Amino acid sequence: MKRTRRAAALGSLACACMLLVAGCGKGFDDAPAQSAPQTSGPARLEILIGSSGEPETAAVKQAAEAWASASGATATVTPAQELQQQLGQAFAGDDPPDVFYVDAVRFADYASVGALEPYADKISRPDDFYPSLRTAFTYNGRFYCAPKDFSTLALIVNQDLWSKAGLSDADVPTTWEQLTSVGEKLKAKGITPLALGDTRDRIGAFMVQAGGWITSPDGKQATADSPQNLAALDYVRTLLNGELARFPSQLDAGWGGEAFGKGKVAMTIEGNWIKGALKADFPDVRYAAYELPAGPKGKGTLSFTTCWGISAKSPYKEQAIAFVEAMVKADQQMAFAKAFGVMPSRQSAKSAYTTAFPADAPFVNGAEYAQGPVNAPKMDSVLADFDTGLQKLTSQTPKTLLQRVQKNTQAALGTS
Repeated sequence: MKRTRRAAALGSLACACMLLVAGCGKGFDDAPAQSAPQTSGPARLEILIGSSGEPETAAVKQAAEAWASASGATATVTPAQELQQQLGQAFAGDDPPDVFYVDAVRFADYASVGALEPYADKISRPDDFYPSLRTAFTYNGRFYCAPKDFSTLALIVNQDLWSKAGLSDADVPTTWEQLTSVGEKLKAKGITPLALGDTRDRIGAFMVQAGGWITSPDGKQATADSPQNLAALDYVRTLLNGELARFPSQLDAGWGGEAFGKGKVAMTIEGNWIKGALKADFPDVRYAAYELPAGPKGKGTLSFTTCWGISAKSPYKEQAIAFVEAMVKADQQMAFAKAFGVMPSRQSAKSAYTTAFPADAPFVNGAEYAQGPVNAPKMDSVLADFDTGLQKLTSQTPKTLLQRVQKNTQAALGTS
C-alpha cells in the first residue's frame, strides 16, 4: 500500500479501527476468540487485499489461482475499495475473510482483540524474514503473521539540481552534520534543499537515528519524552527554521515526492514507492536514492509493511497457512516485485532483488536498521495528535510536544 498520503488517511483508518474493536464483542472484545471448527480437504478461501492497483490485483489473483489449481482448492481474491473499513465491517458482522492484508500500523489492534490466528512460526524458515519485519508482527511475544513485503525511507537526490549547485556524489550527506552543510550550500545557490513530510512517518526517522522512538521495543512502555527524541526534534526544527527543509504544504505540494518531481527541492525523504510516482508524473526527472544520513546513534530509517493475516475464525486455517506459504516463497515474492514494485520480505531474496533492481539497494539495506510502526493497540488518536504537533514544530518547543505524546501514550497503554 502506498504511503504518500498517510496523514490524510488517518481519520478514516481510526474510524475503521474503532469499528473493528467495537464489532469484536462477539468473541473478540472481552475474551480471546474461540477456535473455529476446522474443515479438512479442499478449501474455499476468501482473500481480501488492499491493492495498489491493477498490476498488484492481477499478480495476486494469478498466484492464488496457481496455488488453488495445485491444491484442489478455490481461492477468491477481492481487492477492497477501503480495506480497513471493509475488514472492520466484516469482523463486526462475524463474517471475516479467511486471509487478508494487515498493515503494521493496524496489526496490534487486530492481535489484541483475538482477531488474528498466530500462525507465522509454522511458515517454513520464519527466521528468513527480516528481524525488523518479524518485530512489526509480533505481539505479546508471538509472531503472528508472515510479512508480505516492505518499504523503507531513503534520501532521494535530484541529480540535475545537485550538479547545478556544483555538487558531486561525494557531497551526498551521510551524517546530520553533512546534511546541514550541503543544505546550506544548496540554499546559497537559491535551491530549496529538502522536502520533508510533516508527520511521524518521515520525521520519525530522525528519532530513530538519534536512538529514540515513541514506545519501547515490546510496545509496552512510553518512551517519547527522552533526550534522544528531543535531540531529533531539535535538529529537525533547526532545519525548518533555517529553511534547509520545508514541509510539502510550504511548497504547494501534497507530499514530498510531488515537490521533488516538480523540481522545487534538491532532496526529499521518501520510500521506494516514489519510483512509480515519478515515472508516471515526472518521467524526465533524473534522480538517485541513497541511505539516509546517520544521526548521533547511527543509521536509522522507518519501515512500512503488510502481512498476510489469517482470521482466527476461519474454518480453513491449515489451508490458509498453506496458501500464505506459497505467497511468501522467495521466487513468488520476486514475481510480485517484478509485477508491482514491492520489496521481498525474505532475506534470502535480497540478492536476487538487488540484482534485478540495483538502484533500490539503499531501500533494501535499510531493513537492517529500520524501525517499524508503533506496535501497540489503541494508539490512533495519540499518533494523530503527535502528527498535528509535528506540523507546528517551528512554533512550539519540542520538549512540550514530547511531554504531551508521553502522557497520551501512557494513557493509551494503561501505564500512567
